[in-house]
Amino acid sequence: MEGVVRIIEVGPRDGLQNEKTSVPTDVKSAFALSLADAGLREIELTSFVSPKWVPQLADAAETSAAAMLRQDVAWSALVPNAKGLERAVQCGYQRIALFTAASEAFVNKNINMSVEESLDLFAEIVLLFRHQVPNGFVRGYVSTAFECPYAGRVDPTEVVRVCSRLLEAGVDEVSLGDTIGVASPREVRALAQELRETVPDDKVAWHFHDTRGTAVANALCALDLGYTSFDASAAGLGGCPFAPGAGGNLATDDLVYALEREGVATGVDPVKLAQASLPVLQILGRAPTAKAQLAVLSACS
Repeated sequence: MEGVVRIIEVGPRDGLQNEKTSVPTDVKSAFALSLADAGLREIELTSFVSPKWVPQLADAAETSAAAMLRQDVAWSALVPNAKGLERAVQCGYQRIALFTAASEAFVNKNINMSVEESLDLFAEIVLLFRHQVPNGFVRGYVSTAFECPYAGRVDPTEVVRVCSRLLEAGVDEVSLGDTIGVASPREVRALAQELRETVPDDKVAWHFHDTRGTAVANALCALDLGYTSFDASAAGLGGCPFAPGAGGNLATDDLVYALEREGVATGVDPVKLAQASLPVLQILGRAPTAKAQLAVLSACS
């Protein structure tokens, strides 16, 4: 079953954007290259957001220059606006990501605009990007796909509406985020049922957080439903800087282990993957917590 599932590694960007300690540029680029050495072929490397808001990624251009020398990886970057897009294109990115949410309160607190304003802005950015990079790839993050930290449960019909608007604007793929890690497999099935009336399965990726320990179960549920694209972060790094109390991302280590045990070949070396995040964790002063990573490291010691 090799090649059936896509793993989009978001650790270098989503994993580091909200850390109080800034990781040195050379360590970031080495981290990304180690992930590539482990077999990951889609990596979201950084974000071209203002250093005022995310100082941890102020070195986006430098990190990109070092990592993107490796050309067998589909590198991508998050862009918040036209200025960020310009910087990303100058760095040679062929793939970009945009960010909105299905919750009005979340979008307002996160990017200081309404959902509609964000959708209008991103339609303009997609047009600009297509003009400069005609064969480029655009993904749209839709956060709070299940619940918002400020407004509670999110209506699945609003998630579908936002996804549809993004796809109509020319986005190639939407990534649905369980931003505060509350979803269960039952809720994944319910949202998938709503989505399938409008949004093709191959246009959807799932971005689960492991706040309550359900991320792997949710990913396997989505896999069982026929979805094949999943975001994950090495060692479970990251979460959301604007979602109070949110835990880390689904650990790539745990996802790879679960998929392989289910008979899905990922092409990822679990030992190299487990070791890739260690220099970053050391700088952050944090011990590994991803269960599959701990098991691999224990077996290697």
